[in-house]
Amino acid sequence: MYYNLRDYDMDLSFSSWIYRITRNEAISQFRKRKARPHGNSVDVEDYVIEAFTAEFDLNKEVDEEYLREHIGTLIDKMDLKYREVLVLKYWQDRSYEEMSDILQKPPGTVATLLSRAKQQFRKLYKEL
Repeated sequence: MYYNLRDYDMDLSFSSWIYRITRNEAISQFRKRKARPHGNSVDVEDYVIEAFTAEFDLNKEVDEEYLREHIGTLIDKMDLKYREVLVLKYWQDRSYEEMSDILQKPPGTVATLLSRAKQQFRKLYKEL
């Protein structure tokens, strides 16, 4: 961050800028080590479950405990680009502007990615 402080755009959120740097560094390290995830699932908090059930209207289909048990598995199976937008939206509670800044993609592209991520999540859920 120190070396790139001159590149910081004051019109954007500082936390998003830091998040983008951290994300890019993590991707670089991942590529260097050629590591593959070994089923590392994310801890699922109650507010994430509530956001998912509200967004996907899953209350009719499944109770929250069942979703809590399987959401990590479903997220792990998703394409990285879709997993990333779901984590930013539901775990990090980021706005479309912040997500756009972090991912370095236009807001319309972020909205499309999020929509496709939801579709992939639904598909994987139905396959359970």
